[in-house]
Amino acid sequence: MKDSPLLPLTDRTVAIVPVMLPLPTMQAYSYAVPEEVQVQPGSIVQVPLGPRQVAGIVWDSETDDVDPEKLRSITLAFDCPPIAREMRRFLDWVATYTLSPPGMVARMALRAPAAFEPEAPAEGVRLTDRRPERMTSARDRVISLAADGFSWTRSGLARAAGVSVSVVDGLLKQDVFETIQIPPQPVVPYPDPEFRLPDLSPDQQAAADALTAPQDNSAPVFLIDGVTGSGKTEVYFEAVAETIRAGRQVLILLPEIALTSAFLDRFERRFGCKPAEWHSDIAPRMRERVWRQAATGDIRVVAGARSALFLPFDNLGLIVVDEEHDSAYKQEDRVFYNARDMAVVRAHIGRFPTILASATPSIESCVNADHGKYRRIHLPERFGGAALPDLKLIDMRRDPPARGGFLSPPLLDAVGKTVEAGEQALLFLNRRGYAPLTLCRVCGHRFQCPSCSAWLVEHRFRNQLQCHHCGHTEPVPEACPECGTLDHLVACGPGVERIAEEVDRHFPEARTIVLSSDMMGGVRRLRLELEAIEKGEVDIVIGTQLVAKGHNFPMMTLVGIVDADLGLANGDPRAAERTFQLLSQVTGRAGRSGRRSRGLLQTYQPYHPVIQAIVSGDRETFYDREIDERERAKLPPFGRMAALIVSAADRPDAEAHARGLRRAAPAARDIQVLGPAEAPMALIRGRYRYRLLVHGSRQSDLQSFVAKMIEDGPRPRGSVRVQIDIDPQSFM
Repeated sequence: MKDSPLLPLTDRTVAIVPVMLPLPTMQAYSYAVPEEVQVQPGSIVQVPLGPRQVAGIVWDSETDDVDPEKLRSITLAFDCPPIAREMRRFLDWVATYTLSPPGMVARMALRAPAAFEPEAPAEGVRLTDRRPERMTSARDRVISLAADGFSWTRSGLARAAGVSVSVVDGLLKQDVFETIQIPPQPVVPYPDPEFRLPDLSPDQQAAADALTAPQDNSAPVFLIDGVTGSGKTEVYFEAVAETIRAGRQVLILLPEIALTSAFLDRFERRFGCKPAEWHSDIAPRMRERVWRQAATGDIRVVAGARSALFLPFDNLGLIVVDEEHDSAYKQEDRVFYNARDMAVVRAHIGRFPTILASATPSIESCVNADHGKYRRIHLPERFGGAALPDLKLIDMRRDPPARGGFLSPPLLDAVGKTVEAGEQALLFLNRRGYAPLTLCRVCGHRFQCPSCSAWLVEHRFRNQLQCHHCGHTEPVPEACPECGTLDHLVACGPGVERIAEEVDRHFPEARTIVLSSDMMGGVRRLRLELEAIEKGEVDIVIGTQLVAKGHNFPMMTLVGIVDADLGLANGDPRAAERTFQLLSQVTGRAGRSGRRSRGLLQTYQPYHPVIQAIVSGDRETFYDREIDERERAKLPPFGRMAALIVSAADRPDAEAHARGLRRAAPAARDIQVLGPAEAPMALIRGRYRYRLLVHGSRQSDLQSFVAKMIEDGPRPRGSVRVQIDIDPQSFM
């Protein structure tokens, strides 16, 4: 049911509408509607706000009982499809659930203001019946190419004919061509669901049939739980194809869309064209076109990062969340939300399916599947009969590396044999840079960020010390700034750059590459390097968690985990789950083309349950144990949590405000407040941080409890800020 227009009633009675502005405001503002303006709920309008003009959305809330004569009027109604009722409900739901200002949630749907007006047509040329007075070979090529009657841009026609633009301009002057207006072209062509039908295995076909079976309009959520290399992507592509056939739009969420060129290529092989992309690395002009064409329905499939969830789709009919367990789906800035969970809500409101896919599903998704909320589709085997890698532990207490090194003799021996066989090896260490700490051997001075409670990481490739929290950098000095001693600075611990240095000493002839998100060259360089690995142009890959993001490396037969214990040494209740997921995903890069493969895990804790679960392949035992521990501790998904992060430029201000919020907590039988306590990362970007953790039962009304704390607590003064994180993923 479409929203009906709101018009001025008479010359004496002026319509008043609420307009939600992209500001940290808790309610819509009332504006009068001029006689010449027609709007309806969802219309994107321009309104005055103080001395400036801002864009907003005509909202559904009640307007204030106010004299229209005292109101300012809407300046302009943009020529843009209105934000649909389902989308407005979704934005309201996100604001209510996350306790965020509705204006800041609406802001995420208004991220391309230049797209609110239609894209201007391009100037083109079309062949007429006239012919030039003098024919040349260049002119003949141009005329022959345009003889089919289609329109061309001047530059496009010149390029296609292999001539300069001046040749086309000369024909225009002689009226051989006429100037016309070419309507804007789609960002990408319509995908063809019949372009290349896949050859699915029986397991894959059964899974695809389950996804594409007629639904009862109940917005089902499917969990594709398949081992690495089982073909989960090809399976959900069949649901994408069925949605396209039905004339509806598809959103595919990926944790690292800017880096997954392989996914885009796979989509193109199946559907004949690539999907539209949406992420922070696409050019602003392209972002505007994608936003507009998603709203008009001219784009059928968008593959994007978490923010793509807030695109104003015209007729969305399916959301896919690939690698649904990935922590990159959690946004921890301004509006704190988990895109995986919000995708399920978005689909529920629109009454269409959601597909979650992972080789290592989150505990939350597994429990929802066990309880019947999600429909689990299991793919237990790799496509084509390829075997999973043979995993073994290297006990670093028994096989320690050489002095000054970090790679054990068994791992070095395995890398050497792999390279000799013409295959690829991957060495994984989830730590960027050269070393996580640099200190002076004489006085013990440690290089620390001036704005954060973090050590500076040495990046030897750039000769810099860098903070990975605020971005502060400084050159590596020759002398200790504390005692002035020369040549006594020592790097402590390894990063990927240091492992690369060690590999180069042992295998100087091997073609080695380092993959890390902070390497010079940005996304373009990373994509080129991933393509080089896929083509077999690299022997040894050294990488961070970037290499675990679903890449397909056909020649890779060895994965070595440099420090399997790294993620286990913290107080995060999800540490075991995340370590299991990350190491399982990394070792799953090996043997995907059917070659015999293996994974070697260097560890000082060979009997840790997580390490044992990975090596034994006993995934179910690990999940059962982890779920049982969560249930006994009433941790999510068996309990609810919210974090309040109080920060200020002065430590006493932050602590005092946090304690004031704690005193304002209402009495509740099923909810307790822990803290305040200084955050593990107590100082970030010059702001001191305290945390309160609110823990309740699964049935508790956590939002009302936290809202009451904020309402009855002290008002933030000066530099004090309070951030609310419902369902926190990070405890730093």
